[in-house]
Amino acid sequence: MVSGAENNKYKLLGFESGKGLAVVMIISTGKVVKVRLDELLKSEMLDDLTKPEIKDVYRKFYSRGTAVTAYELSDRHEGAWIIYVVLNLLLFALYTFANFSAAKLVYVAWLDVVVTPGVFLYPLTFLIVDMLNEFYGLGLARKAILFSFVGNGMIIFLLGSSNYLPGMPGWELGFYYGEVVSHVSSVLIASSISFLCSENINSYLLCKIKELTNSRFLFLRVFFSTFFAVIIDSFIFCFVAFYGTMEARDILNIVYVQIAIKMCFAVFNVLPAYGARSLFKKYVFGQPVA
Repeated sequence: MVSGAENNKYKLLGFESGKGLAVVMIISTGKVVKVRLDELLKSEMLDDLTKPEIKDVYRKFYSRGTAVTAYELSDRHEGAWIIYVVLNLLLFALYTFANFSAAKLVYVAWLDVVVTPGVFLYPLTFLIVDMLNEFYGLGLARKAILFSFVGNGMIIFLLGSSNYLPGMPGWELGFYYGEVVSHVSSVLIASSISFLCSENINSYLLCKIKELTNSRFLFLRVFFSTFFAVIIDSFIFCFVAFYGTMEARDILNIVYVQIAIKMCFAVFNVLPAYGARSLFKKYVFGQPVA
């Protein structure tokens, strides 16, 4: 029986001791299944679990459920799920910032181009989604993308509604507030379409490359998944946001600049991805780093 330093297909989440069941997650989809311990010991799932997980499965089985392990359902790696929440919040914050900062135009003199502040931080969302895929599987990564999209939409809806409330007489910022909210709301449509498409494609490619390379070559899946996602995101956002107000040639120039800037971040995303994976294994699951 061979078990690597990390899970490729399945991950042990916990036990239901009274029923003699193991709770296992299918990493590629995020689906959670319950398997009888005796059946788990005979299945291919066991071959994919890490050594600490295998030891606890045997301990739980031969003790008839009385042995206490690190995978008790009352625990279920609380630290790992706290990190999942933190990554969700970061994804939501960066996505929301990118939308609101679209109201601010930044002139980059040495490139002679005009961009928004979001173009410098938005590529970090691809890194976060990569980390979610790496640690929690495709299913939970897609849920995080959906949560960020819905949460951002709620904020824009509430801000748009606040625009119709009667303002205080003589408030000088009332007009500018309405202009900013209207501008951000219009950008949301383009941003939402590009966000959903690019992030889901990024997630799918990352998992597919991970499957094809048997969880090796992290730099390949991080770089290539981000590479295609960046191109798709830039084309969709720019053409949806500016079509009809600018010439196609000018829109393409903006697209090329955005792709160039975001690809620089894609290259630098590789090192943080390796660092995050090492820290996650060491301090959350206590596994040796491969």
